[in-house]
Amino acid sequence: MNKAIIGKKVGMTQIFDETGKVIPCTVIEAGPCVVTQIKTEEKEGYNAVQFGFADVKERKLNKPQLGHLKKAGDALKKYLKEFRFEDCTKFQIGDVIKADMFVSGDCVDVTGTSKGKGYAGVIKRFNAGRSPMSHGAGPMHRHQGSMGACSDPSKIMKGKMMPGHMGAEQVTVQNLDVVKVDPELNLIAVCGAIPGPKGGIVFLKNTVKNNKVAKGEAGVSKNPQKASARK
Repeated sequence: MNKAIIGKKVGMTQIFDETGKVIPCTVIEAGPCVVTQIKTEEKEGYNAVQFGFADVKERKLNKPQLGHLKKAGDALKKYLKEFRFEDCTKFQIGDVIKADMFVSGDCVDVTGTSKGKGYAGVIKRFNAGRSPMSHGAGPMHRHQGSMGACSDPSKIMKGKMMPGHMGAEQVTVQNLDVVKVDPELNLIAVCGAIPGPKGGIVFLKNTVKNNKVAKGEAGVSKNPQKASARK
């Protein structure tokens, strides 16, 4: 990982490019973040950098949190998240990370908590099919149907599609393009939708996808032997 930051989802908008094409974007208030801890392989067993985001009042922190954050100065932050960078030596405790870490054209993975949908049945939650509406189906039209496993193992196996709490889970959307970065306002416009409601906390990092760059034009071969045969 080379780039990462904590942000807050502002909402969606649209941006017009040079050709007049509309790009649907999600605006993220990224940073400023403060480096609150640097983990090393000698002490913690791995290398990572912990960021803090969003100011919080001192009375809302307990003593362990307060003692941990005061090691990085007077920056009292509400949300903490650690990222594993390829090179952690370029960070120092107390450094301020802003949105200008990213530039237009970067590809990022955005992680957030999806909107909670409350209690839902299997049709809405897992897109299950319903029972027929006629021929004696009874009051079972939107139920999940048979769940038994005979006498052996005589139980419902884990992972069975059943009604329950829908949404409110961690979701990562990969390989989104950074359309625009405003360093003064700490705003990043990302092409596409990201999980969570307005005001939700999200984590941006450079994508794990391998985006191959075109090495040349796929045109006519430049082999002179083939060129001699062309008419």
